[in-house]
Amino acid sequence: MFAVIKTGGKQYRVAAEDVIRIDRVDGQPGEIVEFGEVLVVGGDTPLLGTPTVSGATVAGEVLQHTRGDKVIAFKKRRRKNSRRKRGYRHEFSVVRITEILTDGAKPSKEAKPRPKREPKPKVEGEAEAKPAKKAKKPARVKKTATKGKKK
Repeated sequence: MFAVIKTGGKQYRVAAEDVIRIDRVDGQPGEIVEFGEVLVVGGDTPLLGTPTVSGATVAGEVLQHTRGDKVIAFKKRRRKNSRRKRGYRHEFSVVRITEILTDGAKPSKEAKPRPKREPKPKVEGEAEAKPAKKAKKPARVKKTATKGKKK
């Protein structure tokens, strides 16, 4: 099951357990946020909204708040001794989609703890894999310059 949500002026196609980076939303890491503008709910019988699907919400857990790469706006006017340099970093929130709800259902207030992955059990008959040795690089030969010398 998937949904198309609208937040921050952009649209995102999401499914349960997807991790998306959206414009910053209110909420501390670990809190649940709701997205009420659901445009499409897909699955066996897709529901298209006009413009939104009534009674549908998408819930997500805020994982962290982060900032994007620095964008520099540099303006220069030739021969006028005029320069202006401004920097900007956009703020984002990283959200894990927890639930896609329909028919006016409310999301759970707490995030479900994610199961920890267990290490793979070792097979007894299998030998331990040794790390491969790195191949040595050949020694560099220094080239001598002969430019400008005549014999």
